[in-house]
Amino acid sequence: DVDPGADTNRTVVTMVGSPQNVAEAVFQAVKRAAQLIDMRQHRGAHPRFGATDVVPFVPVSGVTMDDCVKLARQVGKRIGEDLGIPVYLYEHAASRPERRNLSRVRTGEYEGLAEKLADDEWQPDFGPSTFNAEAGATAVGAREFLIAYNIDLNTTERKYANEIAYALRERGRWKRTGNIEPFYYKGDIVRFPEDGTYPCGPCNFVGDSFKALEKHYAEVHDGDLQARYETLGIDPENPSGPVFNDGRFKDVKAIGWVVDDYNRAQISINLNNYKVSPAHEVFEAAREEASKRGIAITGSEIVGVVPYEAMRQSAVYYLRRMRKSTGIPVPDLIETAIQSLGLRDVAPFEIKEKVLGMPEIDGPLAQRATFDFVDAVSRDSPAPGGGSVAALAGALGGAL
Repeated sequence: DVDPGADTNRTVVTMVGSPQNVAEAVFQAVKRAAQLIDMRQHRGAHPRFGATDVVPFVPVSGVTMDDCVKLARQVGKRIGEDLGIPVYLYEHAASRPERRNLSRVRTGEYEGLAEKLADDEWQPDFGPSTFNAEAGATAVGAREFLIAYNIDLNTTERKYANEIAYALRERGRWKRTGNIEPFYYKGDIVRFPEDGTYPCGPCNFVGDSFKALEKHYAEVHDGDLQARYETLGIDPENPSGPVFNDGRFKDVKAIGWVVDDYNRAQISINLNNYKVSPAHEVFEAAREEASKRGIAITGSEIVGVVPYEAMRQSAVYYLRRMRKSTGIPVPDLIETAIQSLGLRDVAPFEIKEKVLGMPEIDGPLAQRATFDFVDAVSRDSPAPGGGSVAALAGALGGAL
């Protein structure tokens, strides 16, 4: 699947195949991109730091996450050594904990890459530590299936899209007080005070020590403050700068942007684990946040491909909310998800091209028309027999 975006000036290419075939295809794609794209001339709405910005290996079928980690490191090493492009490993392939998060790896983007490469803490995992002005750098990793998901707003104000994005994403946003209703960004930023106290991001509790706040955060907000501070780059012993309020969803990244081709703002979302934070829950939460601010959600968009199971989950959610049967044909399930999430709002949604892993009905009996099946049962042959007849009767009863 190839999904280009004019305003982001970015193309998402999805490859599915055997590990070695995908690895070779990826390397050749990175090589060609370095020949064709000059990052000195690149501008776009999406964060980026290289001609081939990010290469994630994802286990789909018959492959483990460990297999993908090995593949990421092999391909990353080859890109660095053969093409002379600095490579950073991220997510499950990361060489150290602070490099797991892609947004941290990409901090500073292309414009700050030369300075980043000069920092001892940010030496690349593979390739030169010198600045490659034409190709930039490439992040290579292994992760679960990521759904690139955009939610459409009835406005062209990027700040409104950011306002909702920050409320949804796991990272959250700076804590504010005062004039925060309905637009949170209008409030005053809360910073760590110099008196050594620790304000809580999600509520008004103030601890007299990190341990006190850590205990409160675990008991009241069911979170790991040590891990949270590490992700945010906050020193527990000497915190400074803004206090962060939590976002609503785990494993979700989001920013706001404006797409001129669509003449509207979007919330650009990465669903890093749709089993933890499914698209329909994020979509409905976005509706809530938008409604508070007098903004309407007009639909959404999936960039690249989406697993069948993710679409099935969304369809089941909306069917149950309508108190309708979930035992409907697969095409109807997918269409329910498409219509409920508004997936044709700004772009076409071709099921065969977009949905990965659709169930296949195969075999000689499955392809028979009912009257052919009845004729076959009447014949003096071992199959179809009682089991097939019972299955048909059960299927008809379930459909009824």
